[in-house]
Parts: sequence; C-alpha cells; structure tokens
Amino acid sequence: MLKNILIALSFGMALFSCKQEPTIPKTPSGWEIKKTPVEASLRGISAVTPEIAWASGSEGTWLRTIDGGETWKNGIIAGLDTVDFRSIHAFDALTAIAVSAGQPAVIYKTTDGGETWDLKHTESEKAFLDGISFADDKRGYVFGDPVDGKWMILQTMNQGESWYPLSNLPDAVEGEAGFAASGSSLLAKGNNLWLGSGGKEANLYRSNDEGETWEKFSSPLIQGEASQGIFSITQIGEGEVLAIGGDYARPDSVSGNSGLFLSERKVWVKIQQSPPGFRSGVVYFSEFQWALAVGPGGSDFSSDGGINWSSFSGEGFHSIRLGHTEASVWASGSNGKIGRLSF
Repeated sequence: MLKNILIALSFGMALFSCKQEPTIPKTPSGWEIKKTPVEASLRGISAVTPEIAWASGSEGTWLRTIDGGETWKNGIIAGLDTVDFRSIHAFDALTAIAVSAGQPAVIYKTTDGGETWDLKHTESEKAFLDGISFADDKRGYVFGDPVDGKWMILQTMNQGESWYPLSNLPDAVEGEAGFAASGSSLLAKGNNLWLGSGGKEANLYRSNDEGETWEKFSSPLIQGEASQGIFSITQIGEGEVLAIGGDYARPDSVSGNSGLFLSERKVWVKIQQSPPGFRSGVVYFSEFQWALAVGPGGSDFSSDGGINWSSFSGEGFHSIRLGHTEASVWASGSNGKIGRLSF
C-alpha cells in the first residue's frame, strides 16, 4: 500500500512539475506601443514592474505610469524646460532619480511621484553626464565624459541623496568619450562595474571591487570617429558582457556594431550575425534567454547570447530597459514614443 501511495505521489508531482514549466516563445511578438501625452525625445526609461515605469527626456520632460501605460502622469523636472534628462532610474512608483546630459550637469530626485524634484548634485561646466546604474537599492553610479584625462564616475551609497567621485578613476585617452544616447553604457552588478566607451577608442573598462581598481580591454566595435563605439552594455550569465553600438552617423552599417566579452578568459567572441544597423540600447531578458537590442532603425533579438541576431520589429527606439522584477521590458524613443515588449 505504501509503495502504491509513493508511486501515486511521484506521478502527481511529475504532472505538477510539467504543468509549471514555462513555455518559451521562439521570438518576441513585437511592441505594444503606449500612447503618451508628450512629444519629447525620450532617452531615459526605467521599469519597475509590468505596470510601473518612468521615462525622461528633452525639454525637462518626465513621465510615469502605474497602470501599464494606459495613463501617464507627466511634467517638467524642477521647471528646467531647456535641459535634456537622458537618464532616469526608478525605485518604485514614488521614487526616481533623473540625470541630465550636457549643461547644467545635474542630478535630481523625486520621492513623491514627480510632484517635486530636489537637486542632489551639480557638476562643473566641464562635465557631460552620460548614464546611470544601480547595483542595489542604495549603491549607484553616474558616469560622464573624461575630464582632465580621467573618466568621471560619481557614487552614491544612500539612494542618490548625496554623490561623490570615486577615489580611483580610470584613465581615458584623448578623444575617448561616453554616449548618452540611452544612458546605458555603464553597468553595476554586485561588486562589478563595467563602462563602455567610444570615439577615438572603443574600450570596455572593468572593476571587480566597486571601483578601487580597473582593467581596460580594447573592443572589436568600430572606433576612431566621434560617432563610433560602444553605446550600451548588458551582462549575460555571471561574467559575459554584451556590447552594442556602431556608428550613429551611418545607421545602416553592420560593421563593428556588437561584441561579446568573456570576462573569465578576457577575450571577445566573434559575432556571426550582427544586428542590421546601429543600435543604442541592449538588455538581457533571462526569463526567455533573449538578448534584445534597439536603435532608430528597428529592434532585434538573439537567443544564443548575442552571437546571432534577427530583427523582430521595425519599431525604432533610443533606449531599452528590463523591469526590476525581470517580468517586463520597456523601450523609449522619439516623439514621446514608449513601448512594452509583447511575448
């Protein structure tokens, strides 16, 4: 009798287990375009859940939805209608940090759903801030173009209430810079910091001790001109970093617009099929093991870690971000365009 009961339980558990296995689609279905009340260029996007997302962009614009994009609340950050806020990081429906690109180089924070924005940091007239990334709810980083031969990297340990430069900043060559096209060429994961560059050289910088020491790796992405290089990076697995970019002055070129770096071996893997043009944003959607890239010319995906790419939509965007819960992917673009990935 006991043997029969155990067999029945095992069979039932096997059935339950089979029913719980998720079905992985072969390709993304496309984008669900969300109607927004603005026409600004939106390069900042930050998703919290499938329902909660924030965006920011030109003319001081910010937006927030708490119902999956059906309705939006929007405004101008601190009345700064001439400032381009190309980076934003949201913590929840009430709290977000917005970072400007260009002058003034400022960082603002809201804790009341955008009703008010408080200035948390101002940089010098030499500064041009490019992107933001948080390792956890408290520790985050903002990086900017090099100043006096050193990369600008600011750190916060209190959720953006105060910011200060890292004590050990990596060197940059003359003519090397970052890109604020999507605010995503800086990546903080655990104790690791990754930074992708462009211009005169396209390098991948890595620190595995929260910015105390740095290594530099020359990338295979196109480089040498101000419009070329790494525009966005994402981590695949534990140590692989996928870099996306190209030449925004030649948006249809497929030459040198992606690369996969294996950090343990410190080598770049050859890409077999590149994205079909310049791409400014990339994420890794681990639930379906998809790498997703966007640019003005369309949207692409890879199911093999970035070795081979295929187009899944002609919809163009500037930026793409994974939700904090990893249950959604959002993208933002020109003329107030925002989309949520369908699958």
